[in-house]
Amino acid sequence: MKKYILASTSSLYAGQKMPFKEDLPVNEPISPYAASKKSGEVTCYTYHKLYNIDITILRYFTVYGPAARPDMSPFRFISWITQAKPVIIYGNGKQSRDFTYVDDIARGTIMALKPLGFEIINLGSDKPYKLVDFLHIIEKKLNKKAKVVHQPFHPADMKATWADISKARKILGWRPKTKIEKGIENSITWFKDNRTWAAKVRF
Repeated sequence: MKKYILASTSSLYAGQKMPFKEDLPVNEPISPYAASKKSGEVTCYTYHKLYNIDITILRYFTVYGPAARPDMSPFRFISWITQAKPVIIYGNGKQSRDFTYVDDIARGTIMALKPLGFEIINLGSDKPYKLVDFLHIIEKKLNKKAKVVHQPFHPADMKATWADISKARKILGWRPKTKIEKGIENSITWFKDNRTWAAKVRF
């Protein structure tokens, strides 16, 4: 039997009750990104039914760490503060995210390679942090104060994310291991080691 894993997103849960469980209806994505992931999930289910392909859909929650996506806040915050540039926050910064370290995500993805039939599973830290609190940890690790500039909250953004990871614990035997302080420290170390080109990345 063939095995396929789809990297999906917590963005599908916009507007739902937290913590987000996999059985919540996710029929109204509020961003093109979420819509593309929903389309991918539906297509995966079709191929599972038609061709009996073993498929596990993993809904990742705000992945961060070394070599992270430069369009997401962890990379941006570190880059801006390191270069003494203004830190842009959309909204009041009190929106929260279930930041999940990349090593934990990678480990969970590998664990999901076993035969499961068709499953949708959350991979998250199960401990949301407000954006401003995440920023304060970065400031502390860098020993630098950020100059924050607020912009209007984006309508395609989410006010909060929080993963219910009980299914991942039960089916995969998975749980996150990396504390956010250590994850941020590793992210900063990577950025400094690669600053020559990483600082030039445009958002």
